[in-house]
Amino acid sequence: MITIKTEEQLNKMRESGKVMKEVFARLKDFIKPGITTKDIDKFCNRFIISKGCKPSFYHLYDFPGSVCTSVNSVIVHGIPSESVVLQEGDIVGVDVGVNYKGIHTDACRTYAVGKISKQAQDLIDVTEKAFFEGIKHLKSGCRVGDIGAAIQSFVEPKGYSLVREMVGHGIGTSVHEEPNVPNYGKAGTGPILRAGMCIAIEPMVNMGTRHIVISKEDGWTCCTRDGKLSAHYENTLLITEDGVEVMTL
Repeated sequence: MITIKTEEQLNKMRESGKVMKEVFARLKDFIKPGITTKDIDKFCNRFIISKGCKPSFYHLYDFPGSVCTSVNSVIVHGIPSESVVLQEGDIVGVDVGVNYKGIHTDACRTYAVGKISKQAQDLIDVTEKAFFEGIKHLKSGCRVGDIGAAIQSFVEPKGYSLVREMVGHGIGTSVHEEPNVPNYGKAGTGPILRAGMCIAIEPMVNMGTRHIVISKEDGWTCCTRDGKLSAHYENTLLITEDGVEVMTL
């Protein structure tokens, strides 16, 4: 069941979104060669808690971290580690959940570590732009398939591929709610979106093929099967009568 959020819930989500925006702004200066992905995790954990919130991902489904840190060929769900040291030229996706008084927002940014290649920067840029293509025509009465169709028609002609096994989702009192929001699909299909519904849209774009592999060792780390780079960009948004309100921008 897709829920319509109350005004009280939406206001809490907006407060959560404010903290999320500040986390990402501060990470721009924090992320640099030589730090570990565990350093990123600790930084986000401390900051979120200092703002009277909780990291939504901490022990969610037994995930062993406060945020997901996905480096280079890791698409999503990278586990923060003291042994993963960021190097000049890497890219790292930092996926963050913020819980404010029981209401969640979820967003991700992919950062350059020092100076990166033109190809890596183009991948990051296309992934971010794909999100905005996905929401360009959204409003009450649209269907979920409209989002994926818009993202797919923007990304694939540029020679990139879209991950299909991992999708966006509804969000609010839980991190993951109905509906699933794929980054590919056919316009005019899927559940109808109504004003007051909240969803997280999150293009995951690969430089090579779309195929993935999930670590058998930790059961979490999701990588590109061909070892090529992947980027991830996500925001939480509210469907309105005539458009959207992006709560994490």
